Amino acid sequence: MAENEAIAAAFADGPAFIPYLAVGDPSYEASKAYVEALAEGGADIIELGLPFSEPIAEGPTIQNAIVRALKGGMTPSKFFEFVEELDVDVPLVCMTYYNLIYQYGRSRGGEAGPEAFVKRAAEVGISGFVVPDLPAEEADPLREACDKHGLDLVFIVAPTTEGERLEGMMDRVSGYVYVQARLGTTGAKTDVSDQTSQSLARLSEWDVPKAVGFGISSGDQAARIVANGADGIIVGSALVDIVAEGADSDRPVDETAAQLEMKARELADGTHEGAARQSPDVDTV
Repeated sequence: MAENEAIAAAFADGPAFIPYLAVGDPSYEASKAYVEALAEGGADIIELGLPFSEPIAEGPTIQNAIVRALKGGMTPSKFFEFVEELDVDVPLVCMTYYNLIYQYGRSRGGEAGPEAFVKRAAEVGISGFVVPDLPAEEADPLREACDKHGLDLVFIVAPTTEGERLEGMMDRVSGYVYVQARLGTTGAKTDVSDQTSQSLARLSEWDVPKAVGFGISSGDQAARIVANGADGIIVGSALVDIVAEGADSDRPVDETAAQLEMKARELADGTHEGAARQSPDVDTV
């Protein structure tokens, strides 16, 4: 199973801060500025959401971001152009739904299946995928295409994922595993779920980085989660909220970008602080 060198390097020196934004929200050019601001703010990996019309894993915040991006004209082809034009020096992970991946080749006059999408993603500089609606037992074609082109395939493990389903995910995952901190859909929260430590403990036997997401909104939360043993944190809604506020108020793009960079620094600093506090005896989540 292939492992992407850029993603491996992002975890090599300690826990990784992984922010998410929907590409094209609220516009192509604004979105570029916002993603680049996250890199300036200390992101180690950035998850780029390719908008899909039925985002089943997302809460209202990210659903609204996806609607804004789709209204702005974001498509898979424009997504690849966007990635090519980005001026960032961190690994990029595409988060999207399998229908877009599967149909991409057919939409360009070829055959359906993941090969064409994965090949194009590798060409523009994508390092891996998160595909929330793809069951592990149906993921082998995408896994094979990722192996062929040197990309990672990340699975989301929920607090209720266990047994053969968990085994299937962990047999096929590479890069990192996305540990869902709580049940439900995405969305910023002010508390830290006690399901997080339980999930990390269940995954301890597998030698792959564990990045915790769903609900993280502050540097303090990031520090506590990393102190409890996480190899990274994933933050989406807290950042998308800043984009939404900017879009709703017609705030200048550079001001929103500055706010995103500041929030990213807070979260990155929290991640680093948590690493300094890590101990086998810590029980803070």
